[in-house]
Amino acid sequence: MTDRVVVITGASSGIGAALALQLGSRGERLVLGARRELELGKVASRAGVHALPVVTDVTKRKSVEHLRDVAITEFGHVDVWVNNAGRGINKAVSELTEEDVRNTVDVVLMSVLYGMQAILPHFKERGHGHIINVSSFLGRVPITSYRSIYSASKSAVNVLSANLRMELRSKYPQIHVSVIMPGIVDTPFHDIAGPPLRARAGESVWGTRIEAADEVAAKIVSLIDSPVAELYMNPEAAGRVQGYFKDVAAFEESLAKRQ
Repeated sequence: MTDRVVVITGASSGIGAALALQLGSRGERLVLGARRELELGKVASRAGVHALPVVTDVTKRKSVEHLRDVAITEFGHVDVWVNNAGRGINKAVSELTEEDVRNTVDVVLMSVLYGMQAILPHFKERGHGHIINVSSFLGRVPITSYRSIYSASKSAVNVLSANLRMELRSKYPQIHVSVIMPGIVDTPFHDIAGPPLRARAGESVWGTRIEAADEVAAKIVSLIDSPVAELYMNPEAAGRVQGYFKDVAAFEESLAKRQ
């Protein structure tokens, strides 16, 4: 067992569950947050004796703060906080309702804000720590317009993360803020967002290879071991982002021709 304590939100399935299992196999001490008590308990039991499940609603600031408090009370400190919880819907901008926007922003964006603000005082007191925000390639490039509000929320996650890095840079250089940007990942996310993803990990959709949750989790583990500001899952993603911002109109036109 290591002395490192990692908090993971959205840990009952998908990337969060895969990350819990990988870290648990290394002897990390884990505090796992999610709303679904039964599923969360199953993940915790598989992640090892040092994995603590805490029922958490990441859309509620008090619930996120409770997750932090339980972690510190149980293990004495927190080293890494992973904001992983998320949800999406398939709706174009023209179809979005106020409820669609609020529900998605609450889970995708506000949960990240609550998590960062909850753990920052603890990290500042210790002088070090690591926040990892699970974002998406869609937060940089609009390759799927029907994921409109999800993409917009992830874009905001990227910007908030960057601004927090700049805020901490001079006074707290040992508090790292990392963003990981997966592409399409084979998780239950698609069953909820709809329509279900037909292809599976290793196959391709829209010319993009589908990633497995285990692959993304392994990249997050690498971030924990060696913090960097941003990490794309797909080696080609950074180049596509650069191409998009170099000439937005041309990039969007090329996307339209493929559809």
